[in-house]
Amino acid sequence: MKLRQLGEDRLLARLIPSLSIHKGVVAAAGDDCAVVEPPRGKNLVLLKTDCVVEKIHFATGANPVSIGWKAMMRPLSDFAAMSGVPQFALVTLIVPSRTKDEWVKRIYHGLNRAAARFDVSIVGGETSGTGGPTVISVSVSGFVERDRLVSRNGGKAGDDLFVTGLLGGSGRGKHLRFVPRIEESRWLTEKFSVHAMIDLSDGLSVDVPRLARASKVGFKIDMENLPIARGAKIDNAISDGEDYELLFAISPRDRDRLHQSWCQKFPKLALTRIGRLNQKSKIKNRKLQSGYLHFK
Repeated sequence: MKLRQLGEDRLLARLIPSLSIHKGVVAAAGDDCAVVEPPRGKNLVLLKTDCVVEKIHFATGANPVSIGWKAMMRPLSDFAAMSGVPQFALVTLIVPSRTKDEWVKRIYHGLNRAAARFDVSIVGGETSGTGGPTVISVSVSGFVERDRLVSRNGGKAGDDLFVTGLLGGSGRGKHLRFVPRIEESRWLTEKFSVHAMIDLSDGLSVDVPRLARASKVGFKIDMENLPIARGAKIDNAISDGEDYELLFAISPRDRDRLHQSWCQKFPKLALTRIGRLNQKSKIKNRKLQSGYLHFK
């Protein structure tokens, strides 16, 4: 079967069970970051790698500073999804030999700016030539306290689903200038019991079902409540992807306190209840369109 027939999620479902897992692994492939036990110390180690590919994640003529920014911020958004603190990064740059050195310097300017935003040190990496498109891969390590780790699999039937920010803005360039919600995520896990969380990178229509499947529950989305970015339509908010906002599940008992506390702490950032988790995955009124799927 060809990958375009299989799709990303089904491909991973075939590959992941065959991986060799050390006893020190707390959470392996299948969540936003891998989580492992440290040789010593009380905090858990988080590991994440991500990449951007020319003509997939950025246009050929895009600003190289913005490309570097995005390459670094993508894995950091996954850290936000698990309430992690990123510390160190490795960068692999794969470019055609005709690439100008000034372009590469501007890529690294963007990488450095993004890393400095969250006090991340770029400590090494690799370079390679290619006959194909440019690829930038960034691997990040960091930590999370044991009592603040959030995965996709802790959602409970009856939980409220909240999303940060506005959805559907990638078509207007948000995908090249977003800031991961690390500060917001860290605040959430300090103040509240967050049952499950994921970052919205592939679109609401893909990432909501992923969280629900991991938590072994269903979901209902209230389409009329979706916070839509200026100039976007509801289909953009559902399916475009690359919003890099947080979607999380929390007990409805905390709803009012969450809203009040959030408005005080982050008055310029929207927080919206968009639905709930339930026992059966039945979508009423509207079917979720496909978000971004690799290999399709």
